[in-house]
Amino acid sequence: MQTNSLHIMLADDDEDDRLFFREAFEEVKINYQYTAFNDGEQLMDYLNKEDNPLPDIIFLDLNMPRKSGLECLKEIRDDERLKKISVAIYSTSSSEQDIEDTFVTGANVYIKKPNDFNMLKKILSDVVHINWQYITDGLSKDSFILSL
Repeated sequence: MQTNSLHIMLADDDEDDRLFFREAFEEVKINYQYTAFNDGEQLMDYLNKEDNPLPDIIFLDLNMPRKSGLECLKEIRDDERLKKISVAIYSTSSSEQDIEDTFVTGANVYIKKPNDFNMLKKILSDVVHINWQYITDGLSKDSFILSL
């Protein structure tokens, strides 16, 4: 991994959503490395191998088979080696319970998947340009949900 590129991971079981995400990121003007996983179990298998480079940010779908996004988030936050990785929940759910659960578990931001390509590009651009230290230090329920 180049030190001047952002290492981004996406765990999402929907192939169309992974493609939509990748295409939108190609239009965001940053230098990045991208890795996608079909489910949470694949993501955690990768993260738990100590030789694998860690990402700067993980976009994590909540509703996946085998291992849910919430289960992955809990494992990431409970692991000394992984807990400082920024995690953006990236889900179709707008359930207050899902938002509350991910907030309490330690996600950095909650993003409801947009259906519009231009909105997705805007959200992804906003997320990669966030000052994560500020967000973590000043995290409140109001600033947790990223929306346009």
